[in-house]
Amino acid sequence: MKKELTVISESCRVLRFYNEGKAAATFEERVTNEYIQMHFVLREQAHFLYNQGSYQLDGTEDQVLLLFNTQKDLPIHLVLDPGGWVLSLLVTIEQLHSWFSNEASLIPFFEGASHDKKYYSQDEIRPALSIPLNQLMQFALHPSVENLYFKAKVQEILALYFNRTEEADLERCPYLADDENIRKIRKAKDLLIAQMNEPPTLEGLAEEIDLPVSRLKEGFKQLYGDSAFGFLLDYKLDFARKLLLSKSYSVGEVAAKVGYSTSSHFIAAFKKKFGVTPKKYLGDSSR
Repeated sequence: MKKELTVISESCRVLRFYNEGKAAATFEERVTNEYIQMHFVLREQAHFLYNQGSYQLDGTEDQVLLLFNTQKDLPIHLVLDPGGWVLSLLVTIEQLHSWFSNEASLIPFFEGASHDKKYYSQDEIRPALSIPLNQLMQFALHPSVENLYFKAKVQEILALYFNRTEEADLERCPYLADDENIRKIRKAKDLLIAQMNEPPTLEGLAEEIDLPVSRLKEGFKQLYGDSAFGFLLDYKLDFARKLLLSKSYSVGEVAAKVGYSTSSHFIAAFKKKFGVTPKKYLGDSSR
């Protein structure tokens, strides 16, 4: 498991949480009541515990949770499922207002005085948001430009998140070509998962979603950080891991369920990804 913090300024921080382990991982971060919290769940599921665990908010893949409470501190206590990714943006109300003062009417908690306010929302991550979020999760530029890059991407994310007018709602406007392409690539991901035992060829997949193969390859890599079939392999093996943990299937049955014709090929792929054989993984998880 890994937590990475990028401090853009005293009033803006970005946290990236990755759980590449075999079990749920717990992360904690102190956050005072001056900060708005935005939690983007990009992979698997995330569980946020508040008030010493008496209150829990659950986020599923492709959801964003926004919290704002001026009356009390809300430290982050995150339980992240195996394979999970979460990007958390912490920004003060003053900083947000300074960036978007001319567009304050778009931001719900800018209405009236905010000194004694509480605000909470949970929404789907819209297509245009997926790209800058995944770019931050996979940041690979020189450290010297990290702060500048993160500041620009944070402002892009905030602008896209609060861009909620009906005319600009990307889910309702199929005439915006780039965002329509993003939805098509998401459809390609869903088709791969639905047909993972006998997946279509890249050409067949591109035809199914009405995109050129080159656009599908480039877009899939940009959106999900991997090639289409690299993503599918990771998904199949992670799905296999969950089936094994259910203890309802043998190794051979799990191999067949995720599309492997022989157990030996499945065992080799599983060991390459997780570092242990399925049998050893089950033994370790039962301890």
